[in-house]
Amino acid sequence: MAENEVVETSEAQIAVHWKEEAYYYPSTEFIAQANMTDKSIYERMSLDNFPNCFKEYADLLDWYEYWDEILDTSDAPCYKWFKGGKINASYNCIDRHLAKNKNKTAIHFVPEPLQEGYAHITYQELYVRVNEFAALLRDFAGLKRGDCVTLHMPMIPELPITMLACARLGVIHSQVFGGFSGTACADRIVDSGSRILITADAYYRSGTLLDHKQNADVAVEHATKDGQVVDKVLVWQRYPGKYSAKTPMVDGRDFFVNDVLKDYYGARVEPEKMNSEDPLFLMYTSGTTGKPKGCQHGTGGYLAYVTGTSKYVQDIQPEDVYWCMADIGWITGHSYIVYGPLANCASTVMYEGVPTYPDPGRSWRIAQDLDVNIFHTAPTAIRALRKLGPDEPAKYNYHFKHMTTVGEPIEPEVWKWYHKEVGKGEAIIVDTWWQTETGGFLCSTLPAITPMKPGSAGPGMPGIHPIIYDDVGDVLPQGAGKAGNICIQNPWPGMFMTIWGDRDRFVDTYFTRYCKDPNSKDWRDWPYLTGDAAVEAQDGYFRILGRIDDVINVSGHRLGTKEIESAALVVPEVAEAAVVPVVHDIKGKEPDLYIALKPGFEASEELAKTINDTICEEIGKIAKPRKVWIVKDMPKTRSGKIMRRVLGAISNKTDVGNVMTLANPEIVEEIKQMVQR
Repeated sequence: MAENEVVETSEAQIAVHWKEEAYYYPSTEFIAQANMTDKSIYERMSLDNFPNCFKEYADLLDWYEYWDEILDTSDAPCYKWFKGGKINASYNCIDRHLAKNKNKTAIHFVPEPLQEGYAHITYQELYVRVNEFAALLRDFAGLKRGDCVTLHMPMIPELPITMLACARLGVIHSQVFGGFSGTACADRIVDSGSRILITADAYYRSGTLLDHKQNADVAVEHATKDGQVVDKVLVWQRYPGKYSAKTPMVDGRDFFVNDVLKDYYGARVEPEKMNSEDPLFLMYTSGTTGKPKGCQHGTGGYLAYVTGTSKYVQDIQPEDVYWCMADIGWITGHSYIVYGPLANCASTVMYEGVPTYPDPGRSWRIAQDLDVNIFHTAPTAIRALRKLGPDEPAKYNYHFKHMTTVGEPIEPEVWKWYHKEVGKGEAIIVDTWWQTETGGFLCSTLPAITPMKPGSAGPGMPGIHPIIYDDVGDVLPQGAGKAGNICIQNPWPGMFMTIWGDRDRFVDTYFTRYCKDPNSKDWRDWPYLTGDAAVEAQDGYFRILGRIDDVINVSGHRLGTKEIESAALVVPEVAEAAVVPVVHDIKGKEPDLYIALKPGFEASEELAKTINDTICEEIGKIAKPRKVWIVKDMPKTRSGKIMRRVLGAISNKTDVGNVMTLANPEIVEEIKQMVQR
């Protein structure tokens, strides 16, 4: 095909060039101990049995009263799950385990400083601390059922304690990722109408004790300007009894939790009997443009879904030590560090700092020390560990039975390294796909039932029925070799109920595009639009290609950026790859490719040519980058995500915007000098 020949591809469709990988199968030892080995689960949770099939998940919980209706669609697409049921999330995560497991570790806390010992919080201690703090929130802060409170907390044990204390009272918590600025926190305070802010004085990041309290002052000031007054700021101390921030406390507004807690010693708070459909928390999605969206998650449906998916996908057994190396400031941490594992009476690990501090072996030392055998992390972290310490896992004596990847698509080459080096060829991998809005996994293999396939998230979860549409709403069948908009045909208990205070935006953003009848109360008329591009293979496995926006239209070919990045990672020297579109007079757009190398390799014209040639071989000449830029490091957020928006601005010579909140803002100027000289 000539390079400039135009191919008709609809807006939704992406031509997919890569080949499907081979299956990897779990060991007989893994299957023998697995929570879910019954293949009939897919049949039991088919659309024919919807929505009653989700009773299986709800039955994993303790209810004060059972529901009248499993799914109420009267306000479609704002669904209510297990309507009429009465339940409390804090009770399900703590109280019900005490009779048999009060001495079991609930949370293993790993501080970042090497000289500090690990803390092991039992279910009994968690019960005591959650009750005492719930009493403080009720009697000192004046919070009551239905109020909303903003948390801006780092990865310290007081964060899950605070969440569970809120849930005990029926107070809606809205946790803001600790790495976000005070201004970002203020936006969420204003939108949620919070009058109480709960924060911490300091936390460790890359060996430095950061002043976190300063963000609270900025947040309160900005929120007040926007009309939302914060009455009290409750400050947890990183070291109880010692103030670790330079920012002064404000008299009459700021209070040390550790001081006030003394008045609540021995307090016990009866859990509120919440309606299943009452909100449990808000989780704001942080878009680069527009007002953040407060995803409102319900109590009974959400808790049932994360409990079921934790049990069957994470395969947590009573004796396992489970480490999800995410931040509780994101949905992954809510669902799969706090609520899902604790509802299953698991021992869950929390790590305060960065996985490569003080060296790339840190994660594997923690795994060895705690005998972690289930490991859950994001491709971002896996790529960083592969780049900085590819030989480190072999030095440590740990054995994972199970590993998860979450948060974005994982390239096949990175998957294979993760399996071979981190999993030592023993661990099974589940590559999960889901979103803030969905509460829990949408696509994943079930570890003992469906084989793994590198780069592929696998089939829809039991009870989840994905479908791929093109622009006009026609279905792209499995094995079509084309990607489109992946949607979910049916609601599920983990999905968010609405956008806080903005039902119209909820409907417009997620449902309007493929809605068959806007007046319908039938869930079949309301497919959920995920905003992601995907292709369905002949075997029914889905490969996610990233956001629909992450597409480059080259001479009419719509190329997924993830496909080009995956091709670049086939080159052994390459650690990270990021593709951005550059405006071209004739082709419309063409890709610029940014590359970071593994340690020990030097940038050269020969290597850039090798990378270029590999992309042409793997995909075709149509995907040939305009230029391969080999850089020292990628501009990254504090959570480790590559800021492609910044790279795109550099390539297109437009304004990069404010980069001071990045983990490494200095790299931006360095790349700019290289690209724009």
